[in-house]
Amino acid sequence: MAGAFSSFLNKVKPYLAMLSLQFGYAGMYIVTMMCFKRGMSHWILVVYRHVFATIAVAPFAIVLERTLLLESRPYFSFTLLKKIRPKMTLRVFIKILALGFLEPVIDQNLYYMGLKSTTATYASAFVNLLPAVTFILAVIFRIEKVNLKKKSSMAKVIGTAITVAGAMVMTLYKGPMFNLVARSHGGGHHEVAAATPENWIAGTIELISCIVGWSGFFIVQSMTLKDYPAELSLAAWVCVFGVIEGGIVALIMERDWNAWVIGFDSRLLAAAYSGIVCSGIAYYVQSVVNKVKGPVFVTAFSPLSMVITSVLAAIILAESVHLGSLIGAIIIVMGLYSVVWGKSKEGKGDEITGKDQELPVVDIKERSIVDDNTDAIVKSKIPAEKKASIDIQKKEKKLYL
Repeated sequence: MAGAFSSFLNKVKPYLAMLSLQFGYAGMYIVTMMCFKRGMSHWILVVYRHVFATIAVAPFAIVLERTLLLESRPYFSFTLLKKIRPKMTLRVFIKILALGFLEPVIDQNLYYMGLKSTTATYASAFVNLLPAVTFILAVIFRIEKVNLKKKSSMAKVIGTAITVAGAMVMTLYKGPMFNLVARSHGGGHHEVAAATPENWIAGTIELISCIVGWSGFFIVQSMTLKDYPAELSLAAWVCVFGVIEGGIVALIMERDWNAWVIGFDSRLLAAAYSGIVCSGIAYYVQSVVNKVKGPVFVTAFSPLSMVITSVLAAIILAESVHLGSLIGAIIIVMGLYSVVWGKSKEGKGDEITGKDQELPVVDIKERSIVDDNTDAIVKSKIPAEKKASIDIQKKEKKLYL
């Protein structure tokens, strides 16, 4: 019973982890929108965000991934020690530089620019494109394999197309507005009217560019984990370079030193919350899940944040919701289910393949047989069953001797 529960828990861990992150991202959208209303620069927010993220993650990476693991060795009375954190190479260093530029600098700044030009609900809706763009890039870089003869691949392709269709509906069709929460004031209409058509177009372009940068981050992250399989250390390095690279860009874009001064208000809350939850913790959790399930699985849950954000924005920010956003959200959730279903079926296929590898190999061309009398190695083509029988006889002979 305990073993079955443990196995079930291991299977649902990635799903629970990514679902929890969507609630974290939804909270970030609301907090940062409140922060921007107080006039904080998004360039500076990115820097402070990764300062908090570095403080939150780096100590754990230094202590936990520096700890030596004990490896038991047979026939010895002592154990050998092995370090977890791999060696930093030039290739890994360049990839980490790219990670620090793609997500902290490009993605977050473009997202904040699009958020300020539109609304929290509209900006979070564009995150729905993330699974589709990531899937396309993963296929291009051969991280994901597509075989249209398999149901799992067809489900991923169809789900990706449905997700894009839903995002297009949200973008091209607005429809009438309505309030998810009844209010006596028309604050939601005022909030949406504040954004001009020109701002919406510019914000849309910025949000699309943000999604491309974010998708590229997950692709490079997946590649980096193969050479540097230390999730906490990788998350810490990304936060550090987010501070450095983001700080250089912020110093160029913001010349007013007074803009760097923040107090104990929503600006500090936005930097701390987004840094600890949506950068520090998120980078680590995404690395772990990315290593096991791949970048497409990591991004497949992102559409859920839009639904959560819409509800929170309606309650806290008094934002109204377009009918097109609601219809697009329903379509996107359908696409999300298709992608997740395809990934789950693909995972079961991988598990079967792994078990098959443990069985005796049937296609054997050549085998080396040791003749006990001459100690010579004779190569011959023999069936796998006969070879297994010979191996058993040899083991019994050694035991008898």
